[in-house]
Formats: sequence, structure tokens, C-alpha cells
Amino acid sequence: MKGRQIILGPLFGRDAAALVQDGQVQDLAFDPGADIPVAPGAICRARVERLIKGQGGVFVKLPGGASGYLRDRSGLREGQALLVQVTGVAEGGKAIPVSSRLLFRGRHVIITPGAPGVNVSRRIRDEQLRGWLGDLGQTALADDSASLGLIFRSIAAQADAEDITAELNQLLEIARAILADKGQAPELLLDAPTPADIAWCDWADDQPTDVVEGPQAMEDCGIAHQVEQLLTPRTALDGGAWAAVESVSALTAIDVNTGADHSPAAGLKANIALARDLPRQLRLRGIGGQIVIDFAPMPKRDRGTLEQVLRSAFKREAAETVLIGWTAMGLYEINRKRDRIPLTRLRTEA
Repeated sequence: MKGRQIILGPLFGRDAAALVQDGQVQDLAFDPGADIPVAPGAICRARVERLIKGQGGVFVKLPGGASGYLRDRSGLREGQALLVQVTGVAEGGKAIPVSSRLLFRGRHVIITPGAPGVNVSRRIRDEQLRGWLGDLGQTALADDSASLGLIFRSIAAQADAEDITAELNQLLEIARAILADKGQAPELLLDAPTPADIAWCDWADDQPTDVVEGPQAMEDCGIAHQVEQLLTPRTALDGGAWAAVESVSALTAIDVNTGADHSPAAGLKANIALARDLPRQLRLRGIGGQIVIDFAPMPKRDRGTLEQVLRSAFKREAAETVLIGWTAMGLYEINRKRDRIPLTRLRTEA
């Protein structure tokens, strides 16, 4: 099916959302379920447990007894209560990554405690609208303008003034209440966004988008079949080529194969095909951490071309990704933030 769609419905027995472009799944969001105590995006009151000497970090206790890791320990002491936001997913037995820099995200606006100022998306070019949004933000912040900031997102250009104002005031009310918290015990203060929240805030932008919702929506739209294919290591590439994506505890290994054609041209073609689709594959599979790619054989002179394709492919990727480069053995290394629960884990725990 041509066009852009958002599909809402159960998948793996969980509430889920899928973003689809021309029939191909581009992004997925799942309800983590009760087995995940705090999911990415949640804001919690935490308690400092142990300062890590030499690393500049600190372990904190989160709601439900979970352990979190905060990189910045400046001014913190053991036993102190503080507000943190969950920023990623932990591997088995490791602490959940958290940040003391909070973000209150809405569809039209993001509240930024500790980063004062009113900012308007560069994609909003109408100077009159930019001025109105700036004035709206300054008025809404009022006496908190020295400690709170906000960002108007590009979708605000398509929204009614009443909707923007209502969301802004609601988010500010939530932010002010949480920032004024004086509790001591670990507690969940703002839950992580639901799949429908993510779809509404981040996917339903200014592009024409159809929404399909229902108990059979994932099956009827072919999403369940595509997701099941992502649970297998093999992914097809153009021209009969394919790649194997396999994860172990230490890293994810990707092996690119050309199929029956072993020519250098076929190798470059298969490698470019994988590079272009790699951000989507990692995003949908929920893969993060160290990633090592064994590209198909190709002349060394073509490495520059392949790296340009990789940089272009990851340019708009939301998850923090570092393209490390080639190893002495001719492998290519990438490091991607673990920003979501791995698809295999969601399937296993369903």
C-alpha cells in the first residue's frame, strides 16, 4: 500500500504502534509491560546509592528496586534523592541508564528544565508565527523563565493556537509539580509514553498519514508478518544478496553476502543496500551497543563511497549513533545507544 500509515493494535500480546511507509514498517513502539519496571522516557525520583570513583558516575536506586546508572555525579552524595529520566534499556544484570536532564515531551512543545529560553524549530519559517510562539512561550514561563525552557516543534506550524496553548499549559503544570517534589523514597512520577502517545507525538507530523486501529490491525495490514521476519537473522537485499544479523551479549555481528554473484560490483551493490537499510533494521530490531559489520568483498577504493552512504543513512536517525570506522581486519564498527527494548526480548517475554 502506498502512502504513510500509523497502525495501532496488539502485537506479541502487548499494545503496539507501527509507522509504515509504502507498505514497509519504518518504526515500532511497544508497551513494555509489567516485566520492565521503568521504561525509556519515564521520570522518577531516585536515591543515590554509590559513587563510582574514577568513572565520574553514580549508581541510583529506582522504583521497584531497579538499579540505575547516572554518568554525572557532580554535587551528589550517597542517600540523596534526585529526579532522573530513563534514557535507555539495560542489558541483563546491568544498571538502567538515566539522566538528570529532564525533558517533558508533547506533540507541539518540549519543556526543558535547566535549559532556559524559548526556541522555535528552524523548520517553522513564518516570521509572524515564530514571533507569536516566542511571545506565547515567554508569557507561559512567567517567573520560571530562569529555570525552565521550551522548544516549539515543527508540527506547531500546522496546529491550532488553542491546541498549542492547551498542551503548553498542561506540560508546564506537570513539569512544575514534578520539579517541586520533595519526596525521598524512589518513586515513579511520570510514566513512559504509551505506543499511542509516541505515534501521536513523534510520527503524526505534517505529512499526510492514515491511522488504522483495531484488535486485528497488525495482522490485517501485514505488520505482524513483517515483524516476525525481523526475528530471524536473515534479511533480504536487492539482487539476491542478503545479510545475517545476529546478536550475542557482547555485540551484534552483521555478515553481508552477495549470493550467487561474487563480482566486486555485486559486493559494492550489496554493501550499499545494507548500509541504506541499516538504521531501519537496527531501530526495528531494538539493537544497540557495539555492532560489527563484515561487508561483502569489494575494492578498498570503494570504502569511501560506502562510508558516505552510511553517514547519509544515519544522518536523521534519532538514536545516538557513532560510526567508528574500519578495523585492522577489515570489519566496520558502529556503536548505537540502547534506546529501546530488543525485539527478541519483547517476543520472548510476551
